This record gives sequence, structure tokens and C-alpha cells, in this order.
Amino acid sequence: MALSVKQSGVLKGMAAAMLTSILVIWVSIIFDPLNYSKISQISERLSVLGLALILPTFFLIVSIGRLAKFRFFSPEDIDGSGLTTGTYEANVLQSLLQNTLEQLVIAFGVYTAWCLLMPSSWLSVVPLCSILFAVGRACFFNGYNKGAPGRAFGFALTFYSTVVSFLVLVGYQLSLGLS
Repeated sequence: MALSVKQSGVLKGMAAAMLTSILVIWVSIIFDPLNYSKISQISERLSVLGLALILPTFFLIVSIGRLAKFRFFSPEDIDGSGLTTGTYEANVLQSLLQNTLEQLVIAFGVYTAWCLLMPSSWLSVVPLCSILFAVGRACFFNGYNKGAPGRAFGFALTFYSTVVSFLVLVGYQLSLGLS
């Protein structure tokens, strides 16, 4: 079965994001680029977590702010989505907000578990995945109106950096349980 042009574009974006995610996580684990190997206190681990949550939370705030600003200046949308069907622009901004919230919830859980359970020399993964989250969101926002191929890399970079981290986390924890 041949892929459509859109499917091919999405596949390219997804593959590039997956490769980027794997590479950043691998480099973070192998080289500890932020030099976290000496962290020994839970308070230091929580500081890494807190700092890593700033960028994803910022993108949620931006998403909420963009939709609120748009609704304020749109007579058709000022009453909110619960009372109106919403204009095209409001629906797009709502979709961006909803997707960002979903991604942040996943990232929050994974970042928290990683900071609490993984070796300190592997903690660089979390802030670097936070940066990937931010880059992914920026690309997703920028490419959203270009359709699926335009937003594929941004969505996948946000998602895959978290999912690959989750899989490494689970694999590592299982290996500890089996030994």
C-alpha cells in the first residue's frame, strides 16, 4: 500500500522526532551533560524536577492565554465553548490547548517518576526532554494550520521524548526487580 503525500509527510516528521528523542536521551544517559551524577539529596532531585516543569507549564499558560485573548476579542466566541460552537480560530486554539494539556500531564508523571527513581547520573534526561517538549510545542503550534505533515514533527517530538523516557524508566525498574 502506497502512502499518501500527507502520510509520507507525517511519517517523516515522526521518524525525525523519534530519532531526535532517542539520541538526546541516549546522550543524556551516557554522558550526563548537566553533571548531575553527584546529586544525592531528594531535595536536589526535586529541584531538577521543578526546573524541568517550567517549560512545559509555560506552554500550557501560553495556550490558555492565546485562547482567552482570542475569545475576549471575538463576539462569536466570548461566551466560551460550552455555550457556543466556536469559530474556526477558537476551535484551533482549543485543540492546541487540549493537546498541550494532554502532553503536560504525561510529561509531569514521567518526569516525576524519573527524578525520583532513576540514577542521579541519568537525571540530565529530564531537563533535556523538557527542552524537547518546548521545541516540539513551538513546532506544533507553528505547523498546526499546515495540516498533519506540518504538525507531525512538533507533536511527535513532544510525545516521543516523554514516551521513550517512560519506556527506559519502566525497563530500568523491571531490570532492578529481576536482579
